[in-house]
Amino acid sequence: MFYSRYTQDEGNAITYSSGLAAAYAALVFLQPKRIAIRGGYHGCHATIDVFKKTRGADVTLIDIDEEFEAGDICWLETPVNPFGDSRDIKYYAEKIHKVGGKLLVDSTFGPPPLQYPFKFGADVVFHSGTKYFGGHSDLLAGVLVVKDIKDWNTLHVDRTYLGSMMGSLEAWLMLRSLKTLHLRVPRQSESATALAQWLYQISVTPAGQQYDGVPGGIVSQVWHSSLQKVDERGFDPKTQMEGGFNATFSFLTASIPQAEQLPHLLHYFVVWSIVFYQPATSLGGVESLIERRLHSDPGADPKLIRLSVGVEEFEDLKNDLRQALQQLAEV
Repeated sequence: MFYSRYTQDEGNAITYSSGLAAAYAALVFLQPKRIAIRGGYHGCHATIDVFKKTRGADVTLIDIDEEFEAGDICWLETPVNPFGDSRDIKYYAEKIHKVGGKLLVDSTFGPPPLQYPFKFGADVVFHSGTKYFGGHSDLLAGVLVVKDIKDWNTLHVDRTYLGSMMGSLEAWLMLRSLKTLHLRVPRQSESATALAQWLYQISVTPAGQQYDGVPGGIVSQVWHSSLQKVDERGFDPKTQMEGGFNATFSFLTASIPQAEQLPHLLHYFVVWSIVFYQPATSLGGVESLIERRLHSDPGADPKLIRLSVGVEEFEDLKNDLRQALQQLAEV
């Protein structure tokens, strides 16, 4: 009911105390011999490492483009954290199903109504409910969704003895938040897509020239599903993200000092008494957040900036980012 009522998708959802608790529960449920995974949220990789401790040396990791075997699972994150580019669910579903394996799709960056992984062949859908389902940066939750009620029953029994169920307050907050999911996420998606397109134009502006008041040579690269070209297999993210593109994406500044300073150059809008972009991790809330990714992911490029776009007015967000980038031109 949790999933079907609020997402208009056919699925049986079960909630957990956090996203990583749900990730671990998925591994316990699927019992893979090998896990095909590439990049994505570093916390899921750490959870896989913990799972491997319980299984010894018989669980190995492979890349999603290696050949699959019976007993494998493909752990496909799309759009991918922290960048925000998309992967082809249908392609990897067909590939893993040929050997009898299972496809888990981490759709945290593509919540309903943006993306419905079951339509493209997913067997299990994973969400960090802390993010868009919660939407207000005030709860922790994880969600797994399966098509077969028998699988849901197995997950429910496992959850009981893993002790990873949500608390009652968090469940109440989640149900509160789901009532506005269909209002929040499309607005966030629309603003983020416009911001990504704007930043892309800045990134291709040569040094010595300006785009919309921002000097070229400050932003060097931008990732977002809306910027992806159709690939050699014919995959177009628009066909997969039918409800709009992801509201979280990343870009590179030209230098490390610029990346260090940018999150702290964004202004207060005194009339509303809020900060549009707050230096912080997490994502998916109604407030826009900016993060130098190195602060939470030691393996990240030191010039990488991640934006989670909230529900504020697009022009206010763009103007705030513009003035900060203008200041960076002097760094």
